[in-house]
Amino acid sequence: MDAEPRLRIGELSRRAGVSTELLRAWERRYGLLEPTRSPSGFRLYSEADERRVAAMRSHLDAGLSAAEAARLATQGTATLEEPAGPRAAELAELREQLSQALLVFDERAAHALLDTAFGRYPLDLAISEVVLPYLHDLGERWARAEATVAQEHFGASVVRTRVLGLARGWNEGIGPRAVLACPSGEMHDIGLMCLGLALWRRGWRITYLGADTPIPSVAETAVAAGSATVVLASVFARWFLEGESQIGELGTRWPVWVAGPGATQALADRVGARLLPGGPVAAASALAPPS
Repeated sequence: MDAEPRLRIGELSRRAGVSTELLRAWERRYGLLEPTRSPSGFRLYSEADERRVAAMRSHLDAGLSAAEAARLATQGTATLEEPAGPRAAELAELREQLSQALLVFDERAAHALLDTAFGRYPLDLAISEVVLPYLHDLGERWARAEATVAQEHFGASVVRTRVLGLARGWNEGIGPRAVLACPSGEMHDIGLMCLGLALWRRGWRITYLGADTPIPSVAETAVAAGSATVVLASVFARWFLEGESQIGELGTRWPVWVAGPGATQALADRVGARLLPGGPVAAASALAPPS
């Protein structure tokens, strides 16, 4: 998938958070990007190019010179998936500041902090180290009566709006298509959105149905969209089990995967689906595009 160039420079710019002018400069001066030409003459960039841009930004944030940052990025030095040292501390502080801002309903400050998360760090890292841990902590605070219903709803609403805003254009492209939905009864869909973003980053096209979707509607959409894969996500196992027979029928027509805290291997076997383990980023990495 990485070898298949598919992004125009404007799309690469939007996804990487780097201006087209700077991308061209990095390509020209340091050989950071390796575009090919489309039949109509447009430069096309690959997922490997996107990762090198993310690595370049990371090394620049760490205080390296542009030349050294580009050298390390093109060599693939250091992975970006697991934060360590100062970066881990920065992410933890960012999470805490976001939590405090949303607990006092300071939407302006929360958006500024989310700007930092999505602008400074690779998307996978922002999702796995800021967005999802914040939401988990918010849910725990609510369960312990340390956050009110209003605080829980407000925080989740702000984060949900920002995550969905990143999804503009995820239905487009030339990669395989996935239909994403939560089965009937499941109302928590931010994790599914994050999975969609992580899949999109890996070359998928996303048809997103969201929360509380009847399985027959998922099937109708898969037919209309020409879907390659269906992913169903739920926090609670009961919503999978209540649609067990319909999910089994769905699986006779398309590859069906189950994800989220409610999904286990035993449940996947019971409903005739395949399991996507772990959080959204790990699940997206596990879901290889069909050949």
